[in-house]
Amino acid sequence: MPVYDYKCREHGLFNTLATMADAAKPAECPSCNVLSPRVIVLAPHIANMDTTKRAAMERNERSRHEPVFPTADRRDNDKEHSRSCGCGSPKPGKSLLFYTADGKKMFPSMRPWMISH
Repeated sequence: MPVYDYKCREHGLFNTLATMADAAKPAECPSCNVLSPRVIVLAPHIANMDTTKRAAMERNERSRHEPVFPTADRRDNDKEHSRSCGCGSPKPGKSLLFYTADGKKMFPSMRPWMISH
């Protein structure tokens, strides 16, 4: 059974075990036996958090699952493009990859320690 928090007007917060079916029902205060409503208690670091930081964290959580659609406006506003952006602008840094006569890959001056496959 889960533990729920309740708040008595006179004695403050208390918690008690209750079934999930009884979650919305008030519970009796252990001190005065008065029916007290259920409350949801936030963790102290969330309750005391700066409102701008909390809003930024909520916005970040919402946008985590939203897809990013490339648009012409977004491409025009971006100053730097990745190699795979597909906008048609010149690619930054041409790859120095080439193949030798026997078919091995070579990256001259890029990674001299890398072994070709």
